[in-house]
Amino acid sequence: MSGDRAQLTGDEARHLAAVMRARVGDQIVLFDGSGAEFLAEVTALRKQVADLTIVERRAISRELARELTLAVALPKGERQKWLVEKATELGVTRLIPLITERGIAEPVPSALDRLRRSVIEACKQCGRNRLMEIALPVLVGELFATALAGTCVLADPNGQPLSAIQLESGVAVTAAVGPEGGFTDEELSAARHHGWQFVSLGRSILRVETAAIAMAAWGGTQ
Repeated sequence: MSGDRAQLTGDEARHLAAVMRARVGDQIVLFDGSGAEFLAEVTALRKQVADLTIVERRAISRELARELTLAVALPKGERQKWLVEKATELGVTRLIPLITERGIAEPVPSALDRLRRSVIEACKQCGRNRLMEIALPVLVGELFATALAGTCVLADPNGQPLSAIQLESGVAVTAAVGPEGGFTDEELSAARHHGWQFVSLGRSILRVETAAIAMAAWGGTQ
């Protein structure tokens, strides 16, 4: 994007032409991922490129009233994409892939790139104009030991009910969800030592992505 001109290439240009079926003269809304939206008019469509003229810039915030971080031991396969899509729709600020002793999915760079692409697709679908951050993977012990501002909660069947945690308005929340086999005793001990609050999500045994979305929904609506 430069001045009052913008250009879409590759997948974005194909999506505009083939999926949205845009034509020259149509007006569309662009976003830059940082919170700004742009009303733009299509001026040219080629096979891999779309040229646009910016008509209006809009500063519109659709973000939550608080910063919400999900730290998750990622599940396998397509369940990762589903988790990222729903977390994006719910307004999660960032997702941190956790490296845990019982984790089964390795958050390699290529996998993280795919998840970042899923964030963009989810934003286009739900109208969010700021991209959820897919952070670099973090060892779970390092996460627990980091001095985090705000409220830090960890999903654990033996914790207090999630509904018992009252959040202050605007205070940041970090929610941690372990792998299918749960956090180890050593990992739980480290979290407890550093002041994390343990919360239960009910009597059912939840999949990783279900627990993560439950935490996201709670953090975003409190």
